[in-house]
Amino acid sequence: MSDHANESAVIKALNTILEFELAGVVRYTHYALMVFGYNRIPIISWLRGQAGESLDHANKAGEIITHLGGHPSLSIGPLLETHNHDIGDILRESLAHEKLALNSYRELLKLVEGESVMLEEYAREMIYMEELHMGEVDKMLRKPGDIAVFSM
Repeated sequence: MSDHANESAVIKALNTILEFELAGVVRYTHYALMVFGYNRIPIISWLRGQAGESLDHANKAGEIITHLGGHPSLSIGPLLETHNHDIGDILRESLAHEKLALNSYRELLKLVEGESVMLEEYAREMIYMEELHMGEVDKMLRKPGDIAVFSM
C-alpha cells in the first residue's frame, strides 16, 4: 500500500467483509436449524456447508487485516429475522445477503486495483466464488425445467 489513508480504507473494507461473512455463518446456521420436511437432509447439509464456507471467508479476511497491521472487527453484519422459513424464502434471503457481500468484495477491488497484487487477487478470487455461489442459489430458485435466470 502506498499511503496510510488508502491502507485505512482497505482495512475498513476488509472489516466490512469480515462482518458480512460472520453474519453468513449465523444466517446459514439458523436456516439449517429451521428446515423441515422430506428434503431436510440434503438442504441442511448444503446450508451447513455454506456456514462453514462463510467462516473460512471470515478467517481469510481477518488474516489479511492482521497482515496489514489492522484489528479485526468483533461486530457481525446485519441479521434480519423475517420468520419466513420456507425454502424459497430462505434462498431469496440468502441471495440478497450474498449480493451485499459480493458488493463489499467489489468495493475492496476498487480500492486495491493497481496498488497490491495480493489484495487484487484475493478480491478477484472472492468475487469469483461469490458469483458462483449466487449462480447456484439462482438455479435452486428456478422452477424445474426453467432455464431462464431467476429474478426477484
